[in-house]
Amino acid sequence: MVTKLRPLERKDLGFIHQLDNERATMAFWFEEPYESLDELTTLYDKHIHDERERRFVVDVDDEFAGILELVDIDFLHRTTEIQIIIDRSFRGRGLATVAMRKGLDYAFNMINMFKVYLFVDVDNARGLHVYKKLGFVEEGRLRKHFFANGQYHDSFIMGIFKQEIKD
Repeated sequence: MVTKLRPLERKDLGFIHQLDNERATMAFWFEEPYESLDELTTLYDKHIHDERERRFVVDVDDEFAGILELVDIDFLHRTTEIQIIIDRSFRGRGLATVAMRKGLDYAFNMINMFKVYLFVDVDNARGLHVYKKLGFVEEGRLRKHFFANGQYHDSFIMGIFKQEIKD
């Protein structure tokens, strides 16, 4: 099984559209599901040249397995937020860990970030397991900070520096 990150292309938008329309999946990103393909295409066109974002497909043996994003890239402070979604049919194979390692490598070694951070629902046990295994540290708890699935959720903000990545 060969797992790689590759740039998000227009041809991938159908897969992204499927992910974006899974209510349970989007709740972990604290975002509203049910985005139209036209909206997604417009968003893609708007952000394709945005230097403050990098969007990657998690590719497993030439199949779309998920998406990893670096957003809010701040080149002055050298920080970025990282986000990941693994497609339901690929979950449970350790792909999130592999893809996150590749995303962290890109952030630290390609675009010279000093710190990478993320937000995670305090009840997202799988996500917390992956992030802690990689070396992310809880930096704070945001109380009832995100609204998803009809209720407010607490979220941890977690961060990592290059030297903290665990093998």
